Amino acid sequence: MKLTKIAKPFEIKSVDESGVFAGYGSVFEVEDSYGDVVEKGAFLQSLNQWQQKNKLPALLWQHRYDEPIGVYTKMVEDNHGLYVEGKLLIDDDPLAKRAYAHLKAGSVTGLSIGFTLPKGGGEWDEDTDTYRLKQVKLWEVSLVTFPANESATVDGVKSAIDGGPKTFERFLREAGLSRAQAKGLMADGYHALNQRDAELSSTVNQLQSLIQTLKG
Repeated sequence: MKLTKIAKPFEIKSVDESGVFAGYGSVFEVEDSYGDVVEKGAFLQSLNQWQQKNKLPALLWQHRYDEPIGVYTKMVEDNHGLYVEGKLLIDDDPLAKRAYAHLKAGSVTGLSIGFTLPKGGGEWDEDTDTYRLKQVKLWEVSLVTFPANESATVDGVKSAIDGGPKTFERFLREAGLSRAQAKGLMADGYHALNQRDAELSSTVNQLQSLIQTLKG
């Protein structure tokens, strides 16, 4: 199962000496740097499913599934966005203590949501050129160094190419390109890449080189 991730500035409302923190991990109707917009109501069904299991999504460090750093004690959707309260296990986990120090210092300012999209959970809005998330299935919410971009991989490139032009453009944005750069690369190179017999490992290397050139 491949999770989609959204990294946003973490709106910290409070953090105390015991490692308890609160804030908003996602805000509605705000376009992020990748062109995604979360709609009000996107989290309700997933949160209800977690509630039925008497659980909440995992609190992880940098999306590492083997590195939980605490627990969420509250996660609700309100009119503003996804409100979270959590507790870092700073007395029992050295990594959680380190995360807490970075959180207090402001060197970690991101919260990234790991989720899957059910069928019909998102759609591209041609009028605003944004991808609107209408329903997501939450799995974990990580404290991350912001921004957090995934590197291009063979599987990621193949999935992006197979997903069509809009999916591939979004992939390029997540790799760190601006909207103009992504559209330029799309115009010049997408159809050449969209070949079933293409050598994907070579394609990945070419993409990485192009992305670094455009970013540099």
